[in-house]
Amino acid sequence: MGNDIWEVIEASKTKPFGFQAFFYPGPSLGGHYIPIDPFYLTWKARAYDFPTRFIELAGEINTSMPMYVVSRVADALNKISKSIKDSKILILGLTYKRDVDDVRESPSLELLRNKSAKVDYNDPYVPMTRKMRHYDLKMSSVPLTEKNLKKYDCVVISTDHSSYHYSFIAKHSRLVVDMRNAMRSIGFCKRKYN
Repeated sequence: MGNDIWEVIEASKTKPFGFQAFFYPGPSLGGHYIPIDPFYLTWKARAYDFPTRFIELAGEINTSMPMYVVSRVADALNKISKSIKDSKILILGLTYKRDVDDVRESPSLELLRNKSAKVDYNDPYVPMTRKMRHYDLKMSSVPLTEKNLKKYDCVVISTDHSSYHYSFIAKHSRLVVDMRNAMRSIGFCKRKYN
C-alpha cells in the first residue's frame, strides 16, 4: 500500500487504550526461543491432528525475511545503477538483538552467505564468527572506520546496536539500507537512504 510501517507504528502508539505493546520490524527473528520453540508445539499438535497454520505461516514469513533484505539491497543498488553481483556490502550487526553477543538464529548470518556479492560484517559484540549448527563462516568483524565505510557499495543496518554512531555511518557510506529504522534517530532523509 506504500505506507511507512514506522509511521503506522508511531500512530498506533498514540491510541489511549488497548495498545500495550508494540513490535518493530527488522530483517527477521533470532535467538533460541521465538524462531524455534513454536515448532515444538506444531510437532506435538500434529500427533493430535490439530492444525497450527498460524505458527507455520509465521515461520515461513520469518524464514523468508533475509531474502527480502537481499531484494531491498538489490533494489537500492539498482537505483544507483549498480548490480548486487560483485558489490561490496557491509552488514552492521551480526547478533539477532541490540547490545547482546548472541548470534543464535540471527538473520544476519543468512545475509553473509550471499554468494553474488562480497559481504563483510561489523559487530562490536562479535569480533569473530565460529562454526555453528547451520553456519561454518570464518570471518572477522571489519573495523568501522571512515576508510572502510567508503569502500563498500552498500551498508546494511541489520542490528541497531546503541554503540553505532549513525551520523558517522551516514556521512561516510555510499548507500545505507536501514532495516531497523536507526537512521531516523539522526533525522536522515528517507528518500536517500531506504
